[in-house]
Amino acid sequence: MRSSVISPIILDIEASGFGADSYPIEVGVALNSDSRFCRLIRPANGWLHWSEEAQSLHGISRQMLNEKGAPVHQVCIELNQLLVGKTAYSDGWVVDSPWLSRLFESAGMKMEFELSQLEIILNEQQMNNWHVTKSRILTQTQAQRHRASHDAAIILQTYLETRHAKIE
Repeated sequence: MRSSVISPIILDIEASGFGADSYPIEVGVALNSDSRFCRLIRPANGWLHWSEEAQSLHGISRQMLNEKGAPVHQVCIELNQLLVGKTAYSDGWVVDSPWLSRLFESAGMKMEFELSQLEIILNEQQMNNWHVTKSRILTQTQAQRHRASHDAAIILQTYLETRHAKIE
């Protein structure tokens, strides 16, 4: 029987593009293997950059954001309520952190949680097995979506499976 492992909270962001002018359009959180949070984000005034290449990757259109996205302020309130006092981890911290900062700055709100690099909680065994394990999980789940909450769940599952992997 496996020993119980506390699951880290994983946060992932999809964005309007890949450069400095891009902004968050969807945030997803995997709280544990059974619980997720996901919100599309309606672009704030002045958020104009759009990449067709990014859209083809995540499948989120501007029209979808305008019709189904939540206002920036509402998304920040929900994230703070969900994560207050906690640390969430990102496997793409170098891009997710600035996008998250941009989200909260646009709302005029303070983040009431931390976002940290996933790598700081990975041991050597996990790092060595990460890519093979994640590829296997993606194949098993036949993942076709590249969306924030789905990606966060895949990252969490990879974390948990590499945590239990046997040392070779």
